[in-house]
Amino acid sequence: MKKKIFVENVEISENADCFMIAEIGHNHQGDFELCKRMIKKAKDCGATAVKLQKRDNKLLYTTAMYNKPYENENSYGATYGEHREFLEFSAEQYKELQAYAREIGIIFFATAFDIKSADLLHGLDMPAYKIASGDVKNIPLLRHIAAFGKPMFISTGACELEDVRRAYAAVKPINDQIILLQCTAGYPPKYEEINLNVIGTYKEHFPDAVIGLSSHDSGIVLSAVAYAMGAAVVEKHYTLQRASKGTDHAFSLESHDLRELMMNLKNIRASMGDGVKRVYDDEKAPAQKMGKSLYFARDMAAGEAVEADDLDIKSPAGGVAPYGVEGLAGKRLAVDVKKEQLVEYSHFE
Repeated sequence: MKKKIFVENVEISENADCFMIAEIGHNHQGDFELCKRMIKKAKDCGATAVKLQKRDNKLLYTTAMYNKPYENENSYGATYGEHREFLEFSAEQYKELQAYAREIGIIFFATAFDIKSADLLHGLDMPAYKIASGDVKNIPLLRHIAAFGKPMFISTGACELEDVRRAYAAVKPINDQIILLQCTAGYPPKYEEINLNVIGTYKEHFPDAVIGLSSHDSGIVLSAVAYAMGAAVVEKHYTLQRASKGTDHAFSLESHDLRELMMNLKNIRASMGDGVKRVYDDEKAPAQKMGKSLYFARDMAAGEAVEADDLDIKSPAGGVAPYGVEGLAGKRLAVDVKKEQLVEYSHFE
């Protein structure tokens, strides 16, 4: 049986609807009300979950990096530290956003970039945790979050298979609720580097994990392809407006993109079927109109032997199929027949 993982009673597996994560990240621009609007819009578009990012910036960055001047068009502060602090929400704000998401019926969780942030999220009883690609080698953080006993979505950008194996081996004995996300850590990546076939590689090497895709491309086609290839989870960055201030907006999906992607994912699920080749009721009328049957090429009398030249292949279908011509050649007629009369097996002795 294929692996199943549940987040707030929502099944994540190859046999379920795609678990679609709208990654808000810091596209809320530090605006709490904007973030709430984004959560509502994501819900309206059909996303399964929304996700933020939590950092304890002074703990996470070196003093030099925290105090480094950060002067560019996307900056929210004079230093990188000020910029990052502007984009952080407090524990109380997280609690309010969590309650709002629960009220409107969408799953809400976050990426923890450090142990202190992980503990803050754990205190809020998050239903799942995201591990960023940059922390695949951060085994202490992985083990710390694994001990919470909640599903872990692990992005694997800028990694080799050995790195993924190491991370998986660290988490699995503690927590087997692992979702490995193929990811290329380009913003956006080149199409030649997205490498969707890694989905199949992960399915082969990690049969006890659920496999998905976290993609930074700006379109929706590859996410749909990934789902058809067996990715049970798709994560896409999400914004209300691509032209907004910030580095992630340009490759994020807007609401109309997210809505179209969700429709495509549902259509793909319906289209996959059960693998049994059959004739459907909707095919029968077109098949009769376009299909072909054997027809008599001339008037013939009972007792005559029918040769292949005495039979034509014409539309519509409804009698003996063309493949039956070899079995009828040389047989004698039991009744008189007319030219262009549909051939039936009952016409023969």
